[in-house]
Amino acid sequence: MTKKRVFSGTRATGRLHLGNYLGAVKGYIELQNNPDYDCVYMAVDLHTITTPYDQHNLSQATREIIMDYLAAGLKPEKAIITVQSLVPEHVELAFLFSSVMSVARMRHLPTFKDKVKQHPKNVTMALLNYPVLMAADILAYKAELVPVGIDQEPHLEITREVARKMNEQYGTDFPEPQRHPTRGEYIPSLLGEGKMSKSVEGSYINLMDGYEEIKRKIRKVPTQTTAGQEKLYKGVSALLEIMRVLSGPKGSEKFKEYLDFSQRCMKDKSFKFVTLKDKLSELIYQDLKPIQQRRRELEKQPEYVTQVIREGAEKARQIAQQTLKETKAKMGLGGGLK
Repeated sequence: MTKKRVFSGTRATGRLHLGNYLGAVKGYIELQNNPDYDCVYMAVDLHTITTPYDQHNLSQATREIIMDYLAAGLKPEKAIITVQSLVPEHVELAFLFSSVMSVARMRHLPTFKDKVKQHPKNVTMALLNYPVLMAADILAYKAELVPVGIDQEPHLEITREVARKMNEQYGTDFPEPQRHPTRGEYIPSLLGEGKMSKSVEGSYINLMDGYEEIKRKIRKVPTQTTAGQEKLYKGVSALLEIMRVLSGPKGSEKFKEYLDFSQRCMKDKSFKFVTLKDKLSELIYQDLKPIQQRRRELEKQPEYVTQVIREGAEKARQIAQQTLKETKAKMGLGGGLK
């Protein structure tokens, strides 16, 4: 049976947090450990420059993502792990793909409109073409599965459109990739509104936070109000959802514990939410503790991290170069030279 290709990436806008780990990286690890899949995971630094960024910090921020990947459990012997900008075929394919997508289609994407509101003075062609570059990331490897959150579905639909248009117009054989849902695909914010995000201060827990810092942040989650129940339920729901994702498969002892807390929170009027908060803090810390230990070890091995990135780029380019070569030939490019 032919293996299915998987692609996913993380923007180099800061260290990974608990939401990234539970919502994406844990799913990456499950897929890399499944012999039915070939996986490609990247720090997508080219996507980072589509919005304002610090060019002096980008290289280090990119390496931080790779180190967090490795610390969390991604293994270069099981998956390709590298940096997007080291595979220039992504950019060339993105330009080719942009020839089949209209400006009107890209401008009407909800995600583009949101970014325009966030960065009204930085509405660039790079921002407009973000989803086309994402399509190139995925289709360079003819990936069939993309483990990302539901919020990326509009961009994935662009990837499918690109694949269909290229196949129809030029006879290419790009698959129409599907989103691969993960157990924690939406990790709620500690603020009780929205999801954990590096761009929203106070909404997340860093992977390297110690127990006391985790406890402090979790205790601040809003769970009580004198003006009704709405915010209470949002805060409690956020805590319970994080506990659910951490609890593992149904039937496990941790999952039974999660069900018990869930029932007590909703039915026992005398239940003290600090009990839930402190238990969750302990669960989070125990899950992150081995990651933190590996991360500290990796910080002492910069040569190893460089080797992983370089070798991953070489492997990725072998695949992407073949895809680019096929695509250019189908489009009639190159003046007949091979």
